[in-house]
Amino acid sequence: MALIANIVSGSEASRLLLLVHGYGADERDLGGLQPYLDAEGKFAIVLPRGPQPAPGSPGFSWYDFGGDAVGGYVEALTALDEFVDEQCEALGFKRSEAIFGGFSQGGGLALGLALLPGERVRPAGVLAMSPAVPLGPEIDIAPEARTVPVLVQHGTNDPLIPVKSSRRLARHLRASGVPTVYREYPMEHQVAIESLRDARAWMDQVLAGEPPDEAIPDDPIELVPAVTTAEWEREVLRSETPVIVDFWAPWCGPCRQVSPVVETIAAMRQGSYKVVKVNIDDEPQIAQQYDVQSIPMIAMFRDGRMERKVVGAKARQQLEAELGMLVIP
Repeated sequence: MALIANIVSGSEASRLLLLVHGYGADERDLGGLQPYLDAEGKFAIVLPRGPQPAPGSPGFSWYDFGGDAVGGYVEALTALDEFVDEQCEALGFKRSEAIFGGFSQGGGLALGLALLPGERVRPAGVLAMSPAVPLGPEIDIAPEARTVPVLVQHGTNDPLIPVKSSRRLARHLRASGVPTVYREYPMEHQVAIESLRDARAWMDQVLAGEPPDEAIPDDPIELVPAVTTAEWEREVLRSETPVIVDFWAPWCGPCRQVSPVVETIAAMRQGSYKVVKVNIDDEPQIAQQYDVQSIPMIAMFRDGRMERKVVGAKARQQLEAELGMLVIP
């Protein structure tokens, strides 16, 4: 398929920087990163547009998240692979000197272009910002791609793509011999000034022929861990201490408002209460069993049964009072 693209060429451009947008955006979306990533104009920044409209938004997507996401991802990779070759030929740049980058869907596609098996020239590096990878974090890596440096960035508060997925991805890349740097930031599904500064510093190292490679830090201890259907009985129904359950979903704005309140309760009530969360999109059986029709819904479980529930985002003192807890000032 022929892809529409926008090209922003620097005055000293000698290589290609591919930036692939995410779901619901277009070929102009990542163009605003140019002053932060390429202030000296060393790159021709190529910004392709996803081939299909994104329902519910004015933008475009590379594949559908539902249904055959893997098939759509592979088809988009093929189109981008051909597109990069065409752009390198038209601009007179070597593909081996390019940097592939992208955000969300685009981040996952940049990784695939650089690392997955296939007869293609590998780039000089990959910038994966909050990447969505439908193949899973443990992607198959071509032997000849294990020298390609990768920077993975993610927001700790990302409501759409769990930060855990990028942590697992980074660990897998590094364990496979890929020079990998991982960074996370207190942001949601977005790009921040801090992440762009780190990306620029990383790109400078890559251009200097010094592939950055750092140990991936351990996961932080979560105040409110997620509970799956398989863990429900053990973690909630059989718990010896009362359990507060936060029923939520990534698309729920009020859920994000009440999340810090629930985390505060978890921190203040350690030892007296267990606090967990359930993503109703991922665990519909639990939501149906307890008639979760509106979220956020915060429920108190004791001795294997739900005693009380509170619907809506509320202040900590009000939430604790309605759950029947002794309110701490």
